[in-house]
Amino acid sequence: MGRTGDSRERIVRASARLLLSRSYGSVSVDDVCAAADVRKGSFYHFFPSKADLAKAVVDLHTDALLDRLAAAAGTSAAARLHGVADAVGAIQTRFESRFGRVVGCPFGNLAAELSTVDDTLRDHVASAFARWEREFAVICHRAHQDGALRDGVDPDRLAHSLLAHTQGRILLAKVGGHSAADVATGLHELIDVHLREGAV
Repeated sequence: MGRTGDSRERIVRASARLLLSRSYGSVSVDDVCAAADVRKGSFYHFFPSKADLAKAVVDLHTDALLDRLAAAAGTSAAARLHGVADAVGAIQTRFESRFGRVVGCPFGNLAAELSTVDDTLRDHVASAFARWEREFAVICHRAHQDGALRDGVDPDRLAHSLLAHTQGRILLAKVGGHSAADVATGLHELIDVHLREGAV
């Protein structure tokens, strides 16, 4: 068995890998414990249920995206917007490298599987999407303030479009067997359509 001091983190990270490569319904607590090298008692010490663990996995992925956005922030408004595409693309490329294919968005996968059967988990996923959109909106509003967006572009609607486009592109790449690079390319194209000509 692994060290007890890092058991919670190992459980969450092992679950994140399992939920990406399989599905929530097909992953058992025993599977998680085996992958994390912990006893079942340790699992239930940290997580009363598998749904509680799934929420922790959602939080892990949310924080990873927001960290990527912060790291990708450029010096100009246009660069910061394109940093959204770069951040999403980098995460999807990492998943693709690990699993050999695009496996989808952790939130989108859970939402598709559980949105009609587990209200508390659905609400948690919805709150994660809301965090994404708020961060996207901050970036879009800065671009608007800097005069980088085309006339008539609503920063909040653009933020929502970025979120929807991200989910749609990832889903299409997953089911169509496309590469993670296609996800980032599509997002860059969406951003370019909304930027004022010459904005860099």
